[in-house]
Amino acid sequence: MSVNCRHAEVQVDASKYARACEYVIGAERLVRGICRTLAFMNAESKTSILFVCMGNICRSPTAEGVFRHHAELAGLRDRLHIDSAGTHAYHVGEPADQRARAAAERRGISLEGIYARRVQLADFERFDYIIAMDQDNLARLQEEAPDAHRHKIRLFLEYAAVDESEVPDPYYGGAAGFERVLDLVEAASRGLLETLAAR
Repeated sequence: MSVNCRHAEVQVDASKYARACEYVIGAERLVRGICRTLAFMNAESKTSILFVCMGNICRSPTAEGVFRHHAELAGLRDRLHIDSAGTHAYHVGEPADQRARAAAERRGISLEGIYARRVQLADFERFDYIIAMDQDNLARLQEEAPDAHRHKIRLFLEYAAVDESEVPDPYYGGAAGFERVLDLVEAASRGLLETLAAR
Protein backbone atom coordinates (compact mmCIF):
# COMPACT_ATOMS: atom_id res chain seq x y z
CA MET A 1 0.00 0.00 0.00
CA SER A 2 1.04 3.65 -0.36
CA VAL A 3 0.81 6.50 2.13
CA ASN A 4 0.88 10.13 1.02
CA CYS A 5 3.43 12.15 2.94
CA ARG A 6 4.02 15.88 2.55
CA HIS A 7 6.50 15.66 -0.30
CA ALA A 8 6.34 12.07 -1.52
CA GLU A 9 4.35 8.91 -1.80
CA VAL A 10 5.90 6.25 0.45
CA GLN A 11 5.39 2.52 0.03
CA VAL A 12 4.42 0.82 3.28
CA ASP A 13 3.92 -2.83 4.08
CA ALA A 14 0.17 -3.14 4.75
CA SER A 15 0.48 -5.77 7.46
CA LYS A 16 3.14 -3.78 9.32
CA TYR A 17 1.02 -0.63 9.01
CA ALA A 18 -2.00 -2.45 10.44
CA ARG A 19 0.04 -3.82 13.35
CA ALA A 20 1.40 -0.35 14.07
CA CYS A 21 -2.13 1.08 14.14
CA GLU A 22 -3.28 -1.68 16.48
CA TYR A 23 -0.34 -0.95 18.76
CA VAL A 24 -1.18 2.77 18.89
CA ILE A 25 -4.87 2.09 19.53
CA GLY A 26 -3.99 -0.45 22.21
CA ALA A 27 -1.61 1.98 23.89
CA GLU A 28 -4.27 4.69 23.86
CA ARG A 29 -6.79 2.35 25.47
CA LEU A 30 -4.24 1.36 28.10
CA VAL A 31 -3.53 4.99 28.97
CA ARG A 32 -7.24 5.75 29.21
CA GLY A 33 -7.71 2.73 31.47
CA ILE A 34 -4.87 3.83 33.73
CA CYS A 35 -6.35 7.33 33.96
CA ARG A 36 -9.77 5.96 34.88
CA THR A 37 -8.22 3.71 37.51
CA LEU A 38 -6.23 6.56 39.04
CA ALA A 39 -9.33 8.79 39.14
CA PHE A 40 -11.30 6.02 40.83
CA MET A 41 -8.53 5.41 43.36
CA ASN A 42 -8.34 9.11 44.13
CA ALA A 43 -12.10 9.33 44.71
CA GLU A 44 -12.04 6.15 46.79
CA SER A 45 -9.30 7.56 49.02
CA LYS A 46 -11.60 10.38 50.16
CA THR A 47 -14.25 10.20 52.83
CA SER A 48 -17.59 10.86 51.14
CA ILE A 49 -20.56 12.57 52.79
CA LEU A 50 -24.07 12.94 51.38
CA PHE A 51 -26.50 15.36 53.04
CA VAL A 52 -30.18 14.59 52.50
CA CYS A 53 -33.47 16.41 53.00
CA MET A 54 -36.79 16.12 51.17
CA GLY A 55 -36.41 18.27 48.04
CA ASN A 56 -32.71 19.19 48.10
CA ILE A 57 -33.31 22.92 47.77
CA CYS A 58 -33.19 24.22 51.38
CA ARG A 59 -31.61 22.19 54.16
CA SER A 60 -29.33 19.71 52.41
CA PRO A 61 -27.76 22.20 49.95
CA THR A 62 -27.24 24.50 52.94
CA ALA A 63 -25.53 21.62 54.74
CA GLU A 64 -23.40 20.85 51.68
CA GLY A 65 -22.27 24.47 51.31
CA VAL A 66 -21.70 25.06 55.02
CA PHE A 67 -19.84 21.80 55.52
CA ARG A 68 -17.62 22.48 52.50
CA HIS A 69 -16.89 25.96 53.87
CA HIS A 70 -15.90 24.66 57.30
CA ALA A 71 -13.88 21.80 55.78
CA GLU A 72 -11.85 24.35 53.82
CA LEU A 73 -11.26 26.40 56.97
CA ALA A 74 -10.12 23.24 58.77
CA GLY A 75 -7.79 22.27 55.93
CA LEU A 76 -9.70 19.04 55.31
CA ARG A 77 -11.40 19.84 52.01
CA ASP A 78 -9.02 17.73 49.89
CA ARG A 79 -9.78 14.66 52.01
CA LEU A 80 -13.55 14.86 51.50
CA HIS A 81 -16.13 14.35 48.78
CA ILE A 82 -19.24 16.37 49.71
CA ASP A 83 -22.65 16.23 48.03
CA SER A 84 -26.37 16.55 48.75
CA ALA A 85 -29.61 15.07 47.47
CA GLY A 86 -33.32 14.76 48.22
CA THR A 87 -35.57 11.82 49.00
CA HIS A 88 -38.14 13.24 46.55
CA ALA A 89 -37.81 14.50 42.98
CA TYR A 90 -39.92 17.65 43.35
CA HIS A 91 -37.16 20.09 42.39
CA VAL A 92 -34.63 18.09 40.35
CA GLY A 93 -32.29 20.40 38.43
CA GLU A 94 -33.22 23.53 40.39
CA PRO A 95 -30.68 25.62 42.32
CA ALA A 96 -30.93 26.05 46.07
CA ASP A 97 -33.85 28.16 47.30
CA GLN A 98 -33.06 31.86 46.90
CA ARG A 99 -33.76 32.47 50.60
CA ALA A 100 -31.29 29.75 51.59
CA ARG A 101 -28.66 31.21 49.26
CA ALA A 102 -29.19 34.72 50.62
CA ALA A 103 -28.95 33.59 54.25
CA ALA A 104 -25.76 31.63 53.53
CA GLU A 105 -24.21 34.53 51.63
CA ARG A 106 -24.73 36.80 54.64
CA ARG A 107 -22.35 34.46 56.48
CA GLY A 108 -19.85 34.36 53.64
CA ILE A 109 -20.93 30.92 52.42
CA SER A 110 -21.80 30.18 48.80
CA LEU A 111 -24.38 27.65 47.63
CA GLU A 112 -23.70 28.37 43.97
CA GLY A 113 -23.31 25.36 41.71
CA ILE A 114 -25.56 23.13 43.83
CA TYR A 115 -28.54 21.74 41.92
CA ALA A 116 -31.24 19.49 43.30
CA ARG A 117 -31.16 15.78 42.57
CA ARG A 118 -32.85 12.74 44.00
CA VAL A 119 -31.03 10.09 46.03
CA GLN A 120 -30.03 7.16 43.79
CA LEU A 121 -29.55 3.53 44.76
CA ALA A 122 -25.85 3.82 43.90
CA ASP A 123 -25.45 6.57 46.53
CA PHE A 124 -25.79 4.03 49.33
CA GLU A 125 -22.65 2.30 48.11
CA ARG A 126 -20.72 5.40 47.01
CA PHE A 127 -20.98 7.40 50.23
CA ASP A 128 -19.44 6.68 53.63
CA TYR A 129 -21.83 8.94 55.54
CA ILE A 130 -25.44 9.57 54.53
CA ILE A 131 -26.73 12.37 56.73
CA ALA A 132 -30.47 13.04 57.06
CA MET A 133 -31.91 16.33 58.23
CA ASP A 134 -34.92 14.83 60.05
CA GLN A 135 -36.62 11.62 61.13
CA ASP A 136 -38.94 11.41 58.10
CA ASN A 137 -36.07 11.48 55.64
CA LEU A 138 -34.02 9.18 57.86
CA ALA A 139 -36.83 6.62 57.74
CA ARG A 140 -37.19 6.92 53.98
CA LEU A 141 -33.46 6.43 53.47
CA GLN A 142 -33.48 3.39 55.73
CA GLU A 143 -36.34 1.92 53.69
CA GLU A 144 -34.49 2.41 50.41
CA ALA A 145 -30.99 1.43 51.55
CA PRO A 146 -29.65 -2.09 51.01
CA ASP A 147 -29.03 -3.87 54.32
CA ALA A 148 -25.25 -3.71 53.85
CA HIS A 149 -25.27 0.12 53.79
CA ARG A 150 -28.00 1.02 56.27
CA HIS A 151 -25.43 1.63 59.02
CA LYS A 152 -24.15 4.69 57.13
CA ILE A 153 -27.38 6.64 57.66
CA ARG A 154 -27.42 9.10 60.57
CA LEU A 155 -29.21 12.23 61.71
CA PHE A 156 -27.14 15.37 61.19
CA LEU A 157 -27.82 16.80 64.64
CA GLU A 158 -26.27 13.75 66.28
CA TYR A 159 -23.03 15.66 65.69
CA ALA A 160 -24.21 18.91 67.34
CA ALA A 161 -24.36 19.82 71.02
CA VAL A 162 -27.95 21.08 70.78
CA ASP A 163 -31.29 20.06 72.27
CA GLU A 164 -32.97 19.54 68.90
CA SER A 165 -32.76 16.24 67.03
CA GLU A 166 -33.90 17.56 63.65
CA VAL A 167 -33.06 20.42 61.31
CA PRO A 168 -36.51 22.00 60.71
CA ASP A 169 -37.76 22.60 57.18
CA PRO A 170 -37.79 26.39 56.60
CA TYR A 171 -39.54 26.22 53.21
CA TYR A 172 -42.94 27.56 54.33
CA GLY A 173 -41.59 30.04 56.86
CA GLY A 174 -39.75 33.34 56.84
CA ALA A 175 -36.12 34.47 56.94
CA ALA A 176 -35.73 33.55 60.61
CA GLY A 177 -36.26 29.88 59.75
CA PHE A 178 -33.36 29.91 57.33
CA GLU A 179 -31.14 31.57 59.92
CA ARG A 180 -32.05 28.87 62.45
CA VAL A 181 -31.21 26.19 59.90
CA LEU A 182 -27.80 27.78 59.42
CA ASP A 183 -27.18 27.90 63.17
CA LEU A 184 -27.92 24.18 63.53
CA VAL A 185 -26.07 23.18 60.38
CA GLU A 186 -22.96 25.09 61.39
CA ALA A 187 -22.95 23.45 64.82
CA ALA A 188 -23.40 19.98 63.33
CA SER A 189 -20.79 20.63 60.64
CA ARG A 190 -18.18 21.44 63.25
CA GLY A 191 -19.06 18.30 65.18
CA LEU A 192 -18.92 16.08 62.11
CA LEU A 193 -15.58 17.56 61.10
CA GLU A 194 -14.20 16.81 64.56
CA THR A 195 -15.39 13.22 64.19
CA LEU A 196 -13.73 12.88 60.79
CA ALA A 197 -10.50 14.54 61.90
CA ALA A 198 -10.22 12.07 64.75
CA ARG A 199 -10.38 9.05 62.44
